[in-house]
Amino acid sequence: MITLHHLEYSQSFRVLWLLEELGVEYELKKYNRDPVSHLAPEEYKAISPLGTAPVITDGELVLAETSAIIEYILDLHPNELINPNASSSDRARHLFWWHSAQGSVMPLMLIDSIFRIIQERVPSLINLIVRPVLNKASKGFIETRLVKILEMAEKDLATADWFGGENLTSADILLSYPIESASMRGYITAEYPKVKSWLRRVYERPAFQVAKEKDGRASMAFPT
Repeated sequence: MITLHHLEYSQSFRVLWLLEELGVEYELKKYNRDPVSHLAPEEYKAISPLGTAPVITDGELVLAETSAIIEYILDLHPNELINPNASSSDRARHLFWWHSAQGSVMPLMLIDSIFRIIQERVPSLINLIVRPVLNKASKGFIETRLVKILEMAEKDLATADWFGGENLTSADILLSYPIESASMRGYITAEYPKVKSWLRRVYERPAFQVAKEKDGRASMAFPT
């Protein structure tokens, strides 16, 4: 049986949600972050090969990285709705958004997090110099790229309810964390009604609601 080692406010929520969508049997072990450093506890780091979330164990196997874990689970539990095959008309769309989640949106949110942490932690006098520089970098690098992604998302979501096409796929599950992060940080404005509607549909999924109950947190994303 797969064991999900679930760290609070981390990308492992997506794995928890996937397992619930598939309706497969699994074991859940939850870990809290250090209240000061916000890092994973030592007991978690001892399990994870990278010391990061998510990580699963399956017998002797220890596997990290969200995308690798999702592929591994779908190999064990094939589902043509959640993972459209090559004959599906939604396959190319699913693949594009599946890889965009980790290849485009997540890196932008990570950089945004780093910029925010720097501004919060540097001394106030230094912040007078740092803040304008980071704000300019954010507008020039993060916002311009994110706008293009969100414009494409609006276009695709106007033709089908899910990033993966007519049905929810693992592309939607992967995108849930970075899109919620972007929403929490004010990037998902009224200019993107289709993205907002998609996020509401995510929250309304019965499997998502069960995962949220088991997770016990107000948000899947790390608060900023």
